[in-house]
Amino acid sequence: MSVGPIGGAGGIDRVMQLRQQILERNEALARASSAPAAAPAAPAAGAKPASFADSLNDALKNVNDGQNQASRLSDAYERGETVDIAKVMLARQQASVGFEATLQVRNKLLSAYKDIMSMPV
Repeated sequence: MSVGPIGGAGGIDRVMQLRQQILERNEALARASSAPAAAPAAPAAGAKPASFADSLNDALKNVNDGQNQASRLSDAYERGETVDIAKVMLARQQASVGFEATLQVRNKLLSAYKDIMSMPV
């Protein structure tokens, strides 16, 4: 049995075609399995705007969802499922940036709280 060399231009083109086919199938499966995302509801006229606590809670949920998504993609990649490594790395970076931003907001809030508590009355 003879295996041809991969090193030529034809071999690289073939590998890239196979990679593209895998990515297209993966995207088609992802579109088929995911439900369409619901658009955020606009507040009704005269409705009270969201409180700071609600906004903070929503932001924390979004960061948590990002971390969970990155974890799921990493696990799927480690199991050998057809997940693009670029998608996995992007999800991990997004989760990392979201977490770092959350830590910075927390630090600023704690600093502001300490400043307010140290003010003379």
